[in-house]
Order: sequence, then C-alpha cells, then structure tokens
Amino acid sequence: MARIDLVDLAHSYGGNDAPQESFALKPVTMTWRQGGAYALLGPSGCGKTTLLNVISGIITPSRGKILFDGVDITPLSTQKRNIAQVFQFPVIYDTMTVGQNLAFPLKNRGVPKAEIDKRVAEIGRLLDLEPYLNRKATRLTADAKQKISLGRGLVRSDVAAVLFDEPLTVIDPELKWQLRSKLKALHRELDLTMIYVTHDQTEALTFADTVVVMHDGRVVQSGTPAELFDKPAHTFVGYFIGSPGMNILPAEVRGREAHIGGHVIALNRAYDNLPAGAKIEIGVRPEFVEVVAPAPGLLTAKIERLDDLGRIRFARARFGEAKLAARAPAGFVSSDGMAGLKFDPSHVHVYADSLLVEGAA
Repeated sequence: MARIDLVDLAHSYGGNDAPQESFALKPVTMTWRQGGAYALLGPSGCGKTTLLNVISGIITPSRGKILFDGVDITPLSTQKRNIAQVFQFPVIYDTMTVGQNLAFPLKNRGVPKAEIDKRVAEIGRLLDLEPYLNRKATRLTADAKQKISLGRGLVRSDVAAVLFDEPLTVIDPELKWQLRSKLKALHRELDLTMIYVTHDQTEALTFADTVVVMHDGRVVQSGTPAELFDKPAHTFVGYFIGSPGMNILPAEVRGREAHIGGHVIALNRAYDNLPAGAKIEIGVRPEFVEVVAPAPGLLTAKIERLDDLGRIRFARARFGEAKLAARAPAGFVSSDGMAGLKFDPSHVHVYADSLLVEGAA
C-alpha cells in the first residue's frame, strides 16, 4: 500500500522532441493518497490507459517522476514496483483449480503454504468463490473468470497499489453492478490503493472516492463525484459527466448577467474581470433549467421532444442555433410547441476558454 505522487509526469510515443501538444499524456502533477479509490475517466484516446501503464511500469515516461511513499520508482521494472494489475479480459490458467489460480502470485514469491492457504480462503470468501476453489477454472462464466483475475490482483496484502484497466467490459450489465459493489466492499475491507480505468461514468462514479477526468491527454479535473457534477472545472467535464450532460451556451457576460440572443439570464456571482478575447460560455445542468409557460423576461425555445426517464422528464429544446435540455415538470404540456426556460441562478456557471471562472460573491 502506498501514497503515489506524480511529478511533472508526461509521455510521448513520438519521442521527447515531439511538440508537447502531440503528447499522449500532457504534464501532470498530483498526489493519490494511500488507501484511496480512484477512477481515471475519459473517452477512448484521452490518455488514461497511457497514464495507468506509466504507473505500472509497462511504459517509461518521457519526462517526470513517479514516487511510491516518497521513493522514486520511475526507473524500476513492473516487477520491482510491487503492484498488481487486472486487465480488460480475464487471464486464467485453465489447467489449475480456482484456488491454485488465486495462490499463483503468492507461490511465485515463496510465501509459506500456511499463509497462502489462509489468504486464498480469505479472498475466496470475499469474492464468493469458496464453492469453486477446488474446481478447475475451465467452463466458468465470464464474471467468475474475472473474479479470479480480480482475486489474483488482491491476494497479495503487500502490494503498493492495484490497477484495473476496464475490468468489467466483458461482463453483462447486471453482473457489472454486482462486481462494482463487490469491488467497493473489498476496497473498504482491505484498505488498498486502487486505480480504476474506465470510459463509463457510472462505473467511475459508483466505485471511486475521487474521479480523475482526462481529456486530450490532460487531467482536466480531479474531485469527488459530487464536485464533478455540481462544479465542473472544465466544459468537457460538464458535458461528459451527467446524462444528459451540461448545457454549454455561448454568452456575453457582464457583471451578474449573461446575455443570450437578446435575453438576460441572472447570475449568482459577479463577473467583471473576464479575460479579454476569451471565448465566454455559460454552463448549466438540465436539472437546473425548467420548462414553463412562455412569459415576459424568459428565454423562449421550441420544444423538439420530451424524454421520459421514469423518475424525471427532460425536454429537448432549441432557440436559434443553440440546443439544450431542460427539466419538464409533471403535467407540462405545450400546445404550440413553445416554452419558456427558467434558469436557477445558483447553478449557472461561467467559463472562459472552457475553464471555470469563479466570479465574485
């Protein structure tokens, strides 16, 4: 178990002399605490697997350092980093029993048999594999095989960290939920540092205490699920987190007002010193925009459709070239397809060149 420090860490597959904008992993400095549950979240190609492979030692970074508990492990091989890694597809030794699969990492390290048996029994219990410990690993279901892979990663109590690279991709949705819950319980019980790579926001937000959102090779925000939802630091985070994602609308902002197409939207904070020449936008989640009957002072939009998600309905609306989603209260009906949009000022954020601007109280 270890605290992990990334110090000006970056990587380019094109060599150190490549332009920084072409780096697969742009420079990042951050600390991950011992015993934390972290998720690296972002779309395909955003750099999350590159970062995971740099931490594990599969890739040597182009620049920067990685520290485990203050010790520079950057030049060390994967084997010497004392980490466990679980991959997207389960790796199973079919000729061995389930118990022998779990014991394999310990046996390779010369751990005494009594300790191996104790640890295998413990992990078997935690992963609900006890009935299968003496069975061959062949002909098991996909989720059972992935449990074995997870178990091999967790069986060593001395690992600095356990790294998961999209481990639930091959599992069906219902079993995914069960395994995510199991992983969360295992994290609480074993107190291991866990880093989980995924492009699925549901997986990230339900597993991790801290979610690290990546975009175009950069870490654009790191925070709790609530922080990412309530206060996105970057427009990409607002759009990527949530379903539907945050509405991002070009606006002219002066003081406590945002002007869009001749309409004024009130803001909770003052914005008197926005950077000159920056692209200014406002961001507001659909949950905090309500469709109501058109009225003076409200922005009027055309309702294109209503999406009923069971617990909540969202209207898909358009005004001019802009599209947005808004909450549709129960019983809302528009006879002519038009509606007013009521914004909650306390949840309207201002962005300059995609970055959150705090404003003044």
